[in-house]
Amino acid sequence: MPRSGDLARRRATLENEWSRVIPHLGTPGPLPRTGRVLSDEVTESWARSLASVDPARASAPEAGDGTLEHRWNGSPLRGPVDALSEELRSVADDAGFVTAVTDASGTILWTCGGRTMRRRAERVNFAPGGRWDEQAMGTNALSLALHTGRPHTVFSAEHLVTALHGWVCYCAPVHGPDGRVLGVLDLSTTWDRSHPLAMATVRGLVSAVEAGLRSEASGAPPTGNAAPLHLTCLGSGSAVRAGARLRLRPRQVEILTLLALEPEGYTPERLRESLYGDRPVTASTFKAELSHLRRALGGAVATRRYALTAPVSCDAVDVLHALRGGDVATALRLYRGPLLPRSQAPGIEEWRTCLEVAVREAVLTSDRPEHALHYGERAPYDAEVHQHALRLLAPGDARRAVAAGRLACALQEPGP
Repeated sequence: MPRSGDLARRRATLENEWSRVIPHLGTPGPLPRTGRVLSDEVTESWARSLASVDPARASAPEAGDGTLEHRWNGSPLRGPVDALSEELRSVADDAGFVTAVTDASGTILWTCGGRTMRRRAERVNFAPGGRWDEQAMGTNALSLALHTGRPHTVFSAEHLVTALHGWVCYCAPVHGPDGRVLGVLDLSTTWDRSHPLAMATVRGLVSAVEAGLRSEASGAPPTGNAAPLHLTCLGSGSAVRAGARLRLRPRQVEILTLLALEPEGYTPERLRESLYGDRPVTASTFKAELSHLRRALGGAVATRRYALTAPVSCDAVDVLHALRGGDVATALRLYRGPLLPRSQAPGIEEWRTCLEVAVREAVLTSDRPEHALHYGERAPYDAEVHQHALRLLAPGDARRAVAAGRLACALQEPGP
């Protein structure tokens, strides 16, 4: 998890880049080069936004049509969001976020959050009735999610409007059963509370909203009567239903793992890239893997946008939930090894790194020595972890001998 110093340095770097790039975007010619500091999507959004948005704007404009209550009452998102309202409020209150739901135009229809964060949000009209589309409020996570149809995080000075440089926003679009974007769900907080697991939280909440939409569209309750599927992907890979192991090839386990970790689903292009990267693979091979997985799951994979349509328990998802709730002990108990360690799929490798870093940083920020000792068993060359254990253990604690021995070995042997 990011340290406060890392976040402050990142914010300062982005502020410098904002000051360097923004003055040149209004002049003819190609976009200024930004190296790795800014993504092309952010820079291109800045350029589009400057045609209608003053970076010195203090707050978002009002939708101004006087029909906000009518729009929310008539929105297809109203029912699923109301059903999840307690969970949304709990996430916002516990983690210090403001949660917002918009319609497809980018107008906020519903928000929740603690009093302090809501007061801060209201200063920039991050509140019902505020317009947060690109034309109205420039580059932000909500406008990018609406523009691209994909989840986005926008940190500090990646926002075009300077009044938002103190914020970080995590946002994902909500798709209806027919694939249309109906709006977005956003979690926002101050830049110094940035957290790598916040996006996973947003994706999980969006998945729950979309499941509610599918249930309403079918007129039937969610499919909770089918035997649940249990997916193990930490240290090894297997899927079990009703006590029987499913016969899945490694590629199909990779697909199932990606869909479990990102419940809002994948476009065909993004899933193919996450599995194969730049390797040339025929469309028929890709579709055959999905067809086999769909048959094995009894059809529980949506077709237009690949997503799971039946409940799946997954050890990697459980680790993320434990970390999000600050339960390091449970996360360490469940974290039995790297995510599908033999997989070379780019999407799996990214999630593998994310999980390893998240668990390790949770250990290093914990004040309980048993966490460092537990993690140290599977990280013999990680001197920083063993040093952390020694700092936490009392001088007379017999466990210091274990930590000291591990540290000596780590300092003698180069890491793998």
